[in-house]
Amino acid sequence: LHFEKPILFFYIFVKTLKQNTMFEQLTQLVKQFGNDAVVNNPAVPNENNEAVLEEANASIIDSLKGMVANGNISDLAGLFEGNNAADGSNPAVKQITDKLTGSLGEKFGLSSDAASGVAGSLIPKILGSLIGKAKDPNDSSFNISDIIGSLTGGDTQANGGIMDAISKYGGQFGLDQNADGKVDISDAVSA
Repeated sequence: LHFEKPILFFYIFVKTLKQNTMFEQLTQLVKQFGNDAVVNNPAVPNENNEAVLEEANASIIDSLKGMVANGNISDLAGLFEGNNAADGSNPAVKQITDKLTGSLGEKFGLSSDAASGVAGSLIPKILGSLIGKAKDPNDSSFNISDIIGSLTGGDTQANGGIMDAISKYGGQFGLDQNADGKVDISDAVSA
């Protein structure tokens, strides 16, 4: 392969690597919290455990990307407010939980109660941990800019819209990592 613009290739390579790393870390969170909600749940047949966890992972990624694509930035930014990401009544959490509930019933034949129980137990814990890690300055496993970049595919206009919404709400919730009085991309880098 010959690349006329090696820097562009390197940039794309690094962006793809960061996205894959973020998705792999999300998969680890799904497995971590899936033990009780899925594996040890008699309502989920053992032969479906892995597929149900994969469906949970896909539901989270697809829903978050859908929020970005549809301009639903305020719900996405709302995940970063306080401890809302672990709250089942948060609009974004509810949307993802409902998506997974429907998928589990449709694809795996789980009853409405069983599917709702799995999704309601799993999604708030995963999102709470994901956002908690992204906001924790002592935890470098996730950071806000990587999450946003993964969801927008590097679309700088979408990144800006999300960062504007986070900036609007985030100063109140400890996201001003560099103490400059505003929440912006430099705070994500400082984290």
